[in-house]
Amino acid sequence: MENEKKLWVLGHKITPVDVSGNYDMVIGETAPNVPGPPPHHHSNLQELFMVLEGEMQFVVDGKPRLVKAGQTIDLPARVVHTFKNNGSTPCKWVNIHSPKGFLSFFQDMGISETEQDAMQKSVDETVINRVMQTAADYDMHIQPGD
Repeated sequence: MENEKKLWVLGHKITPVDVSGNYDMVIGETAPNVPGPPPHHHSNLQELFMVLEGEMQFVVDGKPRLVKAGQTIDLPARVVHTFKNNGSTPCKWVNIHSPKGFLSFFQDMGISETEQDAMQKSVDETVINRVMQTAADYDMHIQPGD
């Protein structure tokens, strides 16, 4: 995989994987204590995570679930979810969205790994605001806060 394809998206290093099927796939890396997106659901997309290294704390429909290396979590459409690396070590994971289409979110919101301070830029307030304002355009429906 080529370096120019790696992106920082909301504090996570994302490497898109070229696939021929009707799904998008990325490999992600999350440092300890980095949160995922706000709780959200997809109306039409199904999602699957497989943790390769470390562990990730998911919250699915309000219920916590710890997913460790070698385990998967399946997220059907319309299921509210988020995640965070609460562990003390980095977490590496595979994320699949079906049908194809969500990869454009990573591409549009991501900062090239080759840019100086790319990780910090990926969590800048302007990026967060753009995500919040355009999430629905990517079938990402953010839940109202408490």
